[in-house]
Amino acid sequence: MAGHSKWANIQHRKGRQDAKRGKIFTKLIKEITVAARMGGGDINFNPRLRAAVTAGKEENMPAENITRAIKRGTGELEGVNYEEIRYEGYGVNGAAIIIDCLTDNKQRAVADVRHALSKNGGNLGTDGSVAFLFKHCGSLFFAPDIDEEKLMENAIELGAEDIINNEDGSIEVITSPADYLTVKEGFDKVGLKYELAELTMKAENEINCDGEAGEKMQKILDALDDLDDVQEVYTNALIEGA
Repeated sequence: MAGHSKWANIQHRKGRQDAKRGKIFTKLIKEITVAARMGGGDINFNPRLRAAVTAGKEENMPAENITRAIKRGTGELEGVNYEEIRYEGYGVNGAAIIIDCLTDNKQRAVADVRHALSKNGGNLGTDGSVAFLFKHCGSLFFAPDIDEEKLMENAIELGAEDIINNEDGSIEVITSPADYLTVKEGFDKVGLKYELAELTMKAENEINCDGEAGEKMQKILDALDDLDDVQEVYTNALIEGA
């Protein structure tokens, strides 16, 4: 990863997310609805719903929107029945891509994903073609100026799986999916501020995409992220300048 800054990459991602705030509410409402449908409407007994509601509150989603989404999921209110689908594919330089969708029309979703990939130089793969390159986990990124000793002490105490010290001074804390919220809330309580916290599919190894390749890869990721059915896009591409 010579010449690439993980911290700069995280800042770039945050900037792109901020530019797409309008779509975040839609994604969160769909996730809350599906989480409630699959595991019930009580956040104390439904970790996925708890994580989705927490994310909604962090985005200042109105409480009534969250309540309505939960009720649609539990069947108390009528709503769209979304189906979870995962697609796998390839971008520039063989970079792997995972596309998670929540859709009420599977045929539309796969057609849109295939078109977004092929139009921009990527292609759709088969089930399982790239998923083995990623690990489902919680990830919390801390800025280079964080109190490292305090961070490591609390991360270990809270049950984090791993602590990664990047060359640029930033630190990433990895958790199991089940422990993600506990660790995240633990950091909140002691005042350790993370810049980005998420449940994610983390690439085991990253591929550098520089210059023109990086621009092409970013176009693929943006095209996928702009699709209404797409919830999350994960890749092992590390884009220069990102």
